[in-house]
Amino acid sequence: MRTKDLSNIMKMAWNFFRISGQSFSDCLKRAWANFKLVKRMQVGIVKFYFQKVDGSIREAYGTLKGVEDKIKGTDNRTKNENVQVYFDTEKQSFRSFKKLNLQF
Repeated sequence: MRTKDLSNIMKMAWNFFRISGQSFSDCLKRAWANFKLVKRMQVGIVKFYFQKVDGSIREAYGTLKGVEDKIKGTDNRTKNENVQVYFDTEKQSFRSFKKLNLQF
């Protein structure tokens, strides 16, 4: 684990804290869950859950292995740090979810 990783986890936790109004402890747990999910998706296919906008829970199978360079985006558009993009292996397309909605 690098110092930069720890710094990013803390930034994510404080961002969650500002957005959600939840306790910082819960936000820190959610930030760690997001960090661990991304690390696992970089290695292979991972089963995870997140809350959709309509309030229902979605089960997803996703990966980032071998597809990180194919994530669309433009240079003059800033990346939304609150959204996680992944490749859905069931739908065979890219999907995203709000990092704050990850279930752990």
